Amino acid sequence: MIGVRDLPIPQPDKETIELWPSGAPGALGTETEDRPSLTLYPADPSIATGASIVVLPGGGYGCHADHEARPIAEWLNSIGIFAAVLQYRLGPRYRHPCMLADASRAIQTVRARASAWKINPDRVGILGFSAGGHLTSMASVHYTSGEPQSGDPVSCQSSRPNVSVLMYAVLDMSGKFCHEGSRLNLLGPTPTKELLELTTTRNHITPDTPPTLLVGSVDDAGVPIENSLEYAMALSDAKVPYQLLAYQNGGHGFGLGVGSPVLSRWTDDATLWLRGHGF
Repeated sequence: MIGVRDLPIPQPDKETIELWPSGAPGALGTETEDRPSLTLYPADPSIATGASIVVLPGGGYGCHADHEARPIAEWLNSIGIFAAVLQYRLGPRYRHPCMLADASRAIQTVRARASAWKINPDRVGILGFSAGGHLTSMASVHYTSGEPQSGDPVSCQSSRPNVSVLMYAVLDMSGKFCHEGSRLNLLGPTPTKELLELTTTRNHITPDTPPTLLVGSVDDAGVPIENSLEYAMALSDAKVPYQLLAYQNGGHGFGLGVGSPVLSRWTDDATLWLRGHGF
């Protein structure tokens, strides 16, 4: 549920790397919360497809929901996909654009390490839940082609994901379907009209936006399904390939849908969709 302090627990059996070992841009300190990182979940080599996905847990931009982190990475591993869980910076300590910088850098980092991690740099996706879904959509519409002249091998990489998966995502920052807690943590109490427009990501979809899978439930009282419906319509207008899974019941924050014979099937549909896009 949005607002629950469902904080990630350390994963001592998994490698974690910092996105900026010398300090993140705009960092306000040197504590863990100031140092965005990726926790790595390589797939078993016997089933590895060479594809990878960066996972962004939700939490209203105020925490990271644990049930949308490791369990998701382990599901991706089960279908042969290398997963990297992003611990992005959070509000109210941080505001936009720090979170977007973290998500973009995560995609660039995976591409820069592709050879070492035995993955394909042309098959790097991103998957996010709730507020993490909003950040996923931000990375999917506000990306960079990289800086080839940079001396930093990570900055040289494109930050455009090859596919995007939006799970009951916060996508409206300017209208009646906005999740106010996420907006407050991301943008502060008095965002400008220009900032609201910039972060309402359907406004920035183009034909180059990555193929997108949207998953949500019609009875979601926290983040109304209209967030996904309006985004899907914008994808359609731009002729971007997409699929929408809208379940009648499920509420918000169902993660893998454990215990529900209906909701738990989204991973099967997502697997087929990912396979159809080379993952």
